[in-house]
Amino acid sequence: MASSETVCCICALFFGGIFCTLIWTATAKHTFQIDYENNCFKKDGESFRYISGSIHYSRVPRYYWKDRILKMYMLGLNAVHTYVPWNFHEVMPKKFVFDGDRDLEHFLQLANDSGLLVILRPGPYICAEWDMGSLPAWILKKDSVVLRSSDPDYLAAVDQWMNVLLPKIRPLLYNNGGPIISVQVENEYGSYFACDHDYLRHLVKLFRYHLGDEVVLFSTDGSSLHNVQCGTVDGLYAAVDFGPTEDITKCFEVQRHFEPKGPLINSELYTGWLDHWGEKHQVVATSVITRALDTVLGLGANVNMYMFIGGTNFGYWNGANTPYAAQPTSYDYDAPLSEAGDLTDKYFAIRDVIRKYKKVPYGPIPPSVPKFAYGPVPLKKLSALSEMLDVMCPSGPVKSVYPLNFVQLNQYFGFVLYRTSLPKDCSNPTSLSSPLNGVHDRAYITVDGVPQGVLERDKMLSINITGKAKATLDILVENQGRISVGRYINECKGLITNLTLGKDFLTGWTMYPLRIDDAVGQGLKEKSHKSFLSSTSSTFSAPAFYIGSFDIPSGIPDLPQDTFINFPGWTKGQIWINGFNLGRYWPARGPQITLYVPRHILSTSAPNNITVLELEKSPCDVKPCVVEFVDTPVLNATVSNIFPGRKLLAGGH
Repeated sequence: MASSETVCCICALFFGGIFCTLIWTATAKHTFQIDYENNCFKKDGESFRYISGSIHYSRVPRYYWKDRILKMYMLGLNAVHTYVPWNFHEVMPKKFVFDGDRDLEHFLQLANDSGLLVILRPGPYICAEWDMGSLPAWILKKDSVVLRSSDPDYLAAVDQWMNVLLPKIRPLLYNNGGPIISVQVENEYGSYFACDHDYLRHLVKLFRYHLGDEVVLFSTDGSSLHNVQCGTVDGLYAAVDFGPTEDITKCFEVQRHFEPKGPLINSELYTGWLDHWGEKHQVVATSVITRALDTVLGLGANVNMYMFIGGTNFGYWNGANTPYAAQPTSYDYDAPLSEAGDLTDKYFAIRDVIRKYKKVPYGPIPPSVPKFAYGPVPLKKLSALSEMLDVMCPSGPVKSVYPLNFVQLNQYFGFVLYRTSLPKDCSNPTSLSSPLNGVHDRAYITVDGVPQGVLERDKMLSINITGKAKATLDILVENQGRISVGRYINECKGLITNLTLGKDFLTGWTMYPLRIDDAVGQGLKEKSHKSFLSSTSSTFSAPAFYIGSFDIPSGIPDLPQDTFINFPGWTKGQIWINGFNLGRYWPARGPQITLYVPRHILSTSAPNNITVLELEKSPCDVKPCVVEFVDTPVLNATVSNIFPGRKLLAGGH
């Protein structure tokens, strides 16, 4: 008896050969599996090797997904790797967001339409220098929870998330006609202290339940025996990751220890490296990358280049490493495609290596996106932040004898203002201290509106303040990004221990969880200014909002275009354009000076509104009060290295 495909084909012949072909294609079964005998993958029965690049859809605006994907395809890649950040989608328990820039299914379909396969990495933990490694901070409401383990409270949250995510993924698997050829379970788990194989087995069972038995599930770990031993279990194919300067043969020997047969895989061949505030911008020479890529491909191995485009940590999404060092807004990574999607010399050099091993697509490569320098935009001071608490905290403050942390206040990102009164006269400078390093991460201090200085985690644990008894002490605490790797991913933010004034503990706190993004989105209104004493400090001013607007020039074709915003004379803060949170700026520390502004957030039909929250010191009292739009980024202007000689734990890398 003829198969269903054959019958459909014969019937379709009465209506034309083209229709016949379409019917057969629609019903043909795709397969992707591991060929252990020939040490490779098999795709639709043929030997297959992927050459892939990492792109994080959460760091690239949806507007530009197609542009970046096409550039990856035209280089000669046949697949992309992407992470799924849990906290990007489940913003609160059972509140899921999958639209706009978070439309995962649309991103995957674009890859499919462009001829690229997908290796999906849905976690639940991803690292990726992303806030808390993508675990949602609301999990910490149960303070006894053990993350990335078989702890029942953690698994309940994981199951709740995966029961929503994985059913969305199943129709997009390759064997179901989609682009996803394999799915990673967890991420570099062998680098985590728990080494809980029951947890990994639970995930394997959960993934199999939702995705079926045909999909290839795999693990990825750093190339050491210990890491892979802790990072994989039966049911997962063990892959490794390593950088371009490591001994490639020895790294693959580690994989072969656990997988004597099957394809060699480097899931993360690093094309660059990540940055931290206060350190040099990291670059890796093109020749180093191409030499390593040539060696890996020469061995017949599968490879993913991490990152192929780094993108941007918009808003508050950046992560941090330990000892505490936060990543900046840019995640450029010195990748083959720049943060703004520009073609680089590294891009073309990698293309030349790939063409030695496979055909690369013929035709024009999409060009770098044009940039435009809109020039300086005057700003004016709107109000001190402390004067706008009714707008910033519409639900009202929370009172407690001792300070509560961000999670206890249901504040997972951004800022909380902690307020109390001076219990005694401090006409003479008196020490305000965080003796247990309890400021997470940075606190801006004022007394009756007069700036006093900054407390900073690990660096500045005590300052002298002055003020009269019963004066208002305000401490604005900034969450600079949660640790994304290691045993301390469960850290709390805010004032996590009490502060002392002299020898006395401070009590009687009023706390304002600030909904700044909501307030900025609704439009900030000018407040009547209170009359405060002048600051005696030339270094600090009270945290305040500044606003301005600009029009896109008329008569110039193809505007708006991408641009970069510079902060001449500004110190540290957060910036929004038309309500879109671009991220953190900190030119006083570097290395990043400019922030990337994608064109889709700009308007040609109305003024573009700029809102700046300057936390330390603006130029507006002594210099022109402007920000400036330029056409060239500055990512490598470190003012000083605040971590001399220190080694950081960065991912499983």
